[in-house]
Amino acid sequence: MKILIAAASYASNISGIQRHACNLVRSLLQHQEVSFVHLVVAPWQRKLVQAAGITPDARLSTHIADMEPSSLSRNVWHYRRLPELAARLKVDLVHLTYPMPVNAAVFRCPTVVTLHDMYPYEIPMNFGFPKFIFNRLVLKQCLRNVDAIACVSDATRLRLEQYSSDAVSQKGVRIYNCVEGQSACATQSPLPNWRGEPFLLCVAQHRRNKNLSLLIRTFDRLLRSGQVASNMKLIILGIPAQETHNIHSLVSSLSLDRSICFLEGLSEAGLQWCYTRCEAVVAPSLTEGFGLPVAEGLLAGCRIVCSDIPAHREVGDGQCRFVALGRDAEMTLAKAIVEVLKDPKRKPVVLPQFSASVLAKQYISLYSRLITAAVPVENARTSASINVAKSERQSL
Repeated sequence: MKILIAAASYASNISGIQRHACNLVRSLLQHQEVSFVHLVVAPWQRKLVQAAGITPDARLSTHIADMEPSSLSRNVWHYRRLPELAARLKVDLVHLTYPMPVNAAVFRCPTVVTLHDMYPYEIPMNFGFPKFIFNRLVLKQCLRNVDAIACVSDATRLRLEQYSSDAVSQKGVRIYNCVEGQSACATQSPLPNWRGEPFLLCVAQHRRNKNLSLLIRTFDRLLRSGQVASNMKLIILGIPAQETHNIHSLVSSLSLDRSICFLEGLSEAGLQWCYTRCEAVVAPSLTEGFGLPVAEGLLAGCRIVCSDIPAHREVGDGQCRFVALGRDAEMTLAKAIVEVLKDPKRKPVVLPQFSASVLAKQYISLYSRLITAAVPVENARTSASINVAKSERQSL
């Protein structure tokens, strides 16, 4: 089967969605039933495949979508041009790596979308007003028009059932994000001016749900109280978003500019360096669709402090120090970090349920079912076209 993976998005540096797309490519190429994979990225994402560490393969072709950086241009391209590209490449199925406008009437093959979360409904201020209204409309239109919805966790599938109709939620199937331990690790520090100082690591976009303001205030408390080393750093790795201005303003007001480092766009090898060298991974999110940094931290043998939410429990139950972020969240999180730093270094954890080999089988099973079901529909369309043509010839 020939699969087209649509991964063009606004991000110029690799983020969770792009990493999902590249991991999906890597998983599918391990399966012999996949004869070819077409990966579509935006012009500003040309180096994405290289940064993600995908091994060159004769069965993989990368396409650059002819679009502008604006949201309108991206959405119009996906609605109008993506079906044309799929038809020209004669693919058997199109997999959208995040919700985007879908012109179901034009697609000649089945479509699948990866659903990472229901943030436009669950935490709309991730996008700001009135943008979240448009995001809700796109999400709703996409979920209604695709043939299947691959939810990255049981937590996300439950949210789909909560915010969608029965007809939509019945399309949902849980297929985890692919997360595997990385053998490649950078030999040099990706941290600017790093001189061996200990550091805490948080991998997160600058969004409301990531709860970075709480983490920054907690880190300030730890430094001022002397509960961590005075040269301890906090590394926040993730692309800017709606909360970036507020986050930087908070850092400045607390005079933490020299203690907190913001990074984005690291290679997989650079990210692995951060995981292997950090004192602990901290993930204080209010909500998540999938706990990717938690899973990656476990695979790298990190100590982990994370909020006690369903997505984190699903990934790391029994392996992490969970924190219920209630009324005294700052004090509770600080206490958990101090305690976890006393724990011995962990050994890498094996998480086979997130492996490429396991997930490839699940994707192939889903794809095969959809492709098989689409054949009678396509035959019916062809027969209808022939009958119409005969009718038109007879009328002449």
